[in-house]
Amino acid sequence: MAILNAYLHFAGDCKQGMEFYQKIFGGELKIMTVGQSPMAVQRPEVKDKILHSILRADGVVIMASDWLTPEQRIPGNTVALTLVCQSKEEIDGFYAKLKEGGQIQQPLKEEFFGTYAQLIDKFGFNWMLQFGQSDM
Repeated sequence: MAILNAYLHFAGDCKQGMEFYQKIFGGELKIMTVGQSPMAVQRPEVKDKILHSILRADGVVIMASDWLTPEQRIPGNTVALTLVCQSKEEIDGFYAKLKEGGQIQQPLKEEFFGTYAQLIDKFGFNWMLQFGQSDM
């Protein structure tokens, strides 16, 4: 069964925000910059920005990144519901259902961190779907 997490998009201060939440909730915080990822070659201008972070504490999982294209960041699109799926069949099924009447932001495809898609459902909510997590 899939797990539903919140995903926050920060305006360049993701590291500080996630460290703040870690002080509140405790737990383990993992952070990956763009420069530490395979995207470093494609986006050297944002190498110090946070590509992905995850805070895991008792009963709390917060995932986050810096918004890499600030001109697209507007209030309302800075939070996404993230489905972390347990199988390829599960992610395929959720993707097929959530995209009905919605708008695909990134089609379902293989990325360096697993299978991934991003879309806005027919009610205007942002969704990120992932299967095959990395060590993050």
